[in-house]
Amino acid sequence: MLGLVLLSFLLLVGMEVHSQERVSISYSSVEAPNANWYIAQDRKLYQKYGVEAESIYIPSSTTVINAIIGGSIKLGNGSGGAIANAAVAGANVVAVASFINTLPYELVVQESIKSAADLKGKAIGIARLGSSSDVAARVLLRGLGLDPDKDVAIVQSGSGAERVAAFRGGRVAGFPSPPGVIHLAKGIPHRVIITTADLPKSLPFPYAALTTSKSYLVSHRDTVKRVLMALIEGTHFFKTRKEESKRLLAKYSKQNNEAFLEGSYLGNEPIYEKVPLMNREGMDIQIKEALARRPGFTLKYEDVVDESLVVQLEKEGFIQKLYNTK
Repeated sequence: MLGLVLLSFLLLVGMEVHSQERVSISYSSVEAPNANWYIAQDRKLYQKYGVEAESIYIPSSTTVINAIIGGSIKLGNGSGGAIANAAVAGANVVAVASFINTLPYELVVQESIKSAADLKGKAIGIARLGSSSDVAARVLLRGLGLDPDKDVAIVQSGSGAERVAAFRGGRVAGFPSPPGVIHLAKGIPHRVIITTADLPKSLPFPYAALTTSKSYLVSHRDTVKRVLMALIEGTHFFKTRKEESKRLLAKYSKQNNEAFLEGSYLGNEPIYEKVPLMNREGMDIQIKEALARRPGFTLKYEDVVDESLVVQLEKEGFIQKLYNTK
């Protein structure tokens, strides 16, 4: 009888393991604002919550959103701008959480550039058009009184490290940089001409939002919830385990520069949301800008944001328990 019970138990365990939902998940950057995504991968947090995840790095949130639309991935990290632009183009995408709701960027330029006027006619390197770095570049250039595209060329140059390489090679005169990335420009004469902190008003912006298609959210709601739980725990890990998080940042970014790692951690840890609700003002701004490029089209906040799973997890005490007991 004992053998039969044991066999039944082993069969049930085996069924549970094999019944884990398989899902493709993408993160758009190897820098610190995406750390909770690869922490969830590295620490096997997806598996902890019953998801067999294929975690894929796809540079640029715009490309991630396109992959979701095309169906090659099911969930990914999208910025507010990329989500709004896709929605006004007719894509059926929705954000279910936002882990960072601001743009902590600085505009790094050649040391010879002393004023906004010196930037006229030059090029600024971004990741991709429609990406967070694109939004940051345009906001910072306007903060300098410049007209993006008209006064300054905006060119696609790749990740933070790739933008530094383009800067080093003289292909761009400057680039928008998240916290810490500037330290990769060591040995290159440079200066920071403006940061988002210099703007008269703080910049609300959904920077790192868990995004999927509306149809997948409806048909796989429990899977999306479990992925969200893993990412929230990944956020908790980043906020509470500094040195281990820096080691993972070094592993995935392939950068061992201590100043970069320290600056990236200190610049991003405070802005990670414990409860990843989206900043409505920031998303509304992105929707308004997207609609300006599509006259006659209508789009509301509720059309592209569904935070019910975050609200549910908060009501269930999942987030409070995580921070109180670990």
